[in-house]
Amino acid sequence: MSFSPLIRQLIDALRGLPGVGPKTAQRMALHLLERNREAGRQLAHALEAAMDGVGYCSRCRTLSETEICELCRDPRRDDSLLCVLQSPADVWAVEMAGSFRGRYFVLKGHLSPIDGLGPEEIGVPALLERVQGSDVAEVILATNPTVEGEATAHYVAGLLKPLGISVSRIAHGVPLGGELEFIDGGTLAHALAGRTRID
Repeated sequence: MSFSPLIRQLIDALRGLPGVGPKTAQRMALHLLERNREAGRQLAHALEAAMDGVGYCSRCRTLSETEICELCRDPRRDDSLLCVLQSPADVWAVEMAGSFRGRYFVLKGHLSPIDGLGPEEIGVPALLERVQGSDVAEVILATNPTVEGEATAHYVAGLLKPLGISVSRIAHGVPLGGELEFIDGGTLAHALAGRTRID
């Protein structure tokens, strides 16, 4: 038996979410239709409101309902520190850690020529514009520790260093509470290469 067009449309829409395959999308759709139509209506309303009302901050490029986001409007943050990340989700992760009090700039992804993502597509010109003539003294490159993330960080660092701005990279290595015997070789190699002196 095949699903009706409206049910099929709902299943296909749910498959657009990350990590949702055909079976999971089918389960979600049937659950909403069979057991919780009110939650389905709330979801539809929230999706429509978010799609219409959420854009990007004109300064840091994170998701925002206003032209300048709350983080960029906060006068207590340190204008001399700029953390460069790949996505708004990364901003929220750093904020949840609770220790960074600088500013942010969100690249929209990482360099990937095979996918047609060059410097312009991810916002490198906007980043350079942001730091030139500003109070930024240090840029912290917090791209993901993947091949693409490392390449992006290296490329951006090469553009920033001639501007006289200090450029640093977030540390990668052994997680707090981790045991060495369970750490993969690549992570352990990064941890050893990025070791710091104990004075």
